[in-house]
Amino acid sequence: MLLRVLGTAAGGGIPQWNCACPGCSGARAHPGRRRRHASLAVRAGEGRWYLVNATPDIGDQIEAHPDLHPGPGARQTPVAGVVLTDAELDHTLGLWRLREADRLEIVATAPVREAVEDRLRLGEVLTPYTTVTWRELDTRRTVALDSSGSGVRIDAVPVSGKRPRYAAGAPGHDAWVVALRLHDPDTGRTALYAPAVAAWPDALHRAAAEADCVIVDGTFWDDEEPRRTGISPRTATAMGHLPIDGPQGTARILATLPGRCLYTHLNNTNPLLDPAAPEHKELARLGLEVADDTLVIEL
Repeated sequence: MLLRVLGTAAGGGIPQWNCACPGCSGARAHPGRRRRHASLAVRAGEGRWYLVNATPDIGDQIEAHPDLHPGPGARQTPVAGVVLTDAELDHTLGLWRLREADRLEIVATAPVREAVEDRLRLGEVLTPYTTVTWRELDTRRTVALDSSGSGVRIDAVPVSGKRPRYAAGAPGHDAWVVALRLHDPDTGRTALYAPAVAAWPDALHRAAAEADCVIVDGTFWDDEEPRRTGISPRTATAMGHLPIDGPQGTARILATLPGRCLYTHLNNTNPLLDPAAPEHKELARLGLEVADDTLVIEL
């Protein structure tokens, strides 16, 4: 199984266009600190890749990875489809950017599909340009990542019922936000991708404990970060993201797991954006890492 990290930033990217906080200013002064929106590419077979989430940076993310470049045919692309972990704008806006495709395959849970189709009107907008097909990501069964039925298998692990703001009135469902368990039957290796974690349910813990590699939500370093930095009157957990550090932090959980564990989806207020920040040493002490854009993981 081959994974390419396409981005590791939370909403707005780093730097965010309208923000002059230390994280964004530091990224403008040091281009190496720039991060695109959190996304992942998974190789489903020879010359076939699925993107996990379609971010506003999707065009640049594809261009940054030669494996995702089109060819040899003029309109021949290795991007076979998109898997959605939730319906947040930061993970779906890139779908409209793919309108030039001959066909667009999207794999998503039922509530996520309903939100994107009914609230964001994806089908109505894209139908004049391309053919959109959907496959259900059912939390009750394993499905093949590739529509051909071969290669990597995926399980959707329910994480929380956190709806995006634009779908605030939609019916409740435990599959609004899921983690993806990616399993390669040929090698027996497994990865878990969970870019948005509002809770740590037992099913998620079991999947993380069984995985060879875990890539998880690292939006905020601690629970008070949003309030302390003035970006929100709410705590990290109230915003739907478990912090890394502290009593409710995920670091203490990940440190007990046998697999390689990395953080993604960093907010522009997160001190981990600075390579010299002491928080990196704390993670290293626990055997944990921060994923970088363009990181390649082979399992």
